[in-house]
Amino acid sequence: MSATKVPTAKPKKSPKMPVSETNLRKAAARLLSHALVSTEIYYIQRVLGASATQEAVDEKVLAVRKMPWSSIVVAD
Repeated sequence: MSATKVPTAKPKKSPKMPVSETNLRKAAARLLSHALVSTEIYYIQRVLGASATQEAVDEKVLAVRKMPWSSIVVAD
């Protein structure tokens, strides 16, 4: 009896989405009890760049609320 190899399925990559203000506000509405303020939105956009996976966006939206304000705000 010969053993046949079964091809292994590659894990699917999560599609990237734009890190826009609208997408961040929607994620915050889904995950948080309060909306994000503009400074938090700008921080997430700076950290993630132009596009990211939904999981990365969700992670940053939840994390930004636990961060000290001094690490979020950009100094003039």
